[in-house]
Amino acid sequence: MSKKVLITGVAGLLGSRLADWIIENKPEYKVIGIDDLSGGYEENINPKVNFWQMNLTEHPIENCFETHKPDYVFHFAAYAAEGLSPFIRGYNYDNNLKSTALIVNECIKHNVKRLVFTSTLAVYGHGSGGIFDENQQQAPIDPYGVAKYACEMDIQIAGEQHDLDWCIIRPHNVYGIKQNIWDKYRNVLGIWMYQYLTEQPLTVFGDGEQTRAFSYIDDSLEPLWNAAIKSEASKEIINLGGIKEYPINVAAETLVEVLQEEEGIGNFEIPILYLEGRHEVKHSIPTWQKSIDILGFEHKTDLKEGLRQMWNWAKKQPMKERFVWDNYELDKGIYSFWKTK
Repeated sequence: MSKKVLITGVAGLLGSRLADWIIENKPEYKVIGIDDLSGGYEENINPKVNFWQMNLTEHPIENCFETHKPDYVFHFAAYAAEGLSPFIRGYNYDNNLKSTALIVNECIKHNVKRLVFTSTLAVYGHGSGGIFDENQQQAPIDPYGVAKYACEMDIQIAGEQHDLDWCIIRPHNVYGIKQNIWDKYRNVLGIWMYQYLTEQPLTVFGDGEQTRAFSYIDDSLEPLWNAAIKSEASKEIINLGGIKEYPINVAAETLVEVLQEEEGIGNFEIPILYLEGRHEVKHSIPTWQKSIDILGFEHKTDLKEGLRQMWNWAKKQPMKERFVWDNYELDKGIYSFWKTK
């Protein structure tokens, strides 16, 4: 009897690339995928994935669990627009908290060996001097972080009460091939690539001195797998991703260098437009030792090389319609660059 893995969000960056990795490296496992294609694309999905197109909160996901009875579940499906989340609270909680609760129910019912859940550094809020360590008390500053923190708590309660095994991963600023570069509200590196492709200036919120650690997706694939199968990862919360922080200004300048080199435009100036600041954490610097010790994480791909690989993929993609919210749940306080009217 074959072993089975279920991945939610299988058309997105993490889900599609992990599915590729499992199919290439763990042929004894069959991969089942769920996605509603609201933020990912069907062409991202490996043809060997048994794909179910469904929304976790609107469709009977129990049918998928009952049909396949997965051994491990990777729950990646989410709408990770952190800065936008105060203006789409209801949607945020439905697509993050409510959907996770339904997945937890099915994992308990079907005795899943382990649920791997991708949370976010947003649960830390401002952290301790901008440093985010897994042992810190979480204090999110936006509804997206609140939703993910609530998911973490719910999963841990399920572990205590129903003996659900779990591993919570807190990835950060993951980027790479198969990322959605057509979303206006998330994935800053992808947004910049879209802007260059459409002959717009690269936009930066505030002064650009915010610091972030960026994570090339390929470096995190085997560690994500290890989060499911390693005994040491049982009921652990682990930061996962890049080990070097960059000011947003430096990240933008790095992409400009890649574009100049790859497109043969020498020192041609690519404009950067500074927009109003928004409500966000100034410095987001995660610790990483736990991911090395437990998951075998290695930071192999520096930002410039990762951007080079992503750009050489992105420029070959057909232009897709850009996702833009027609109506927000809350217009009061919306930033000028997101106003629809």
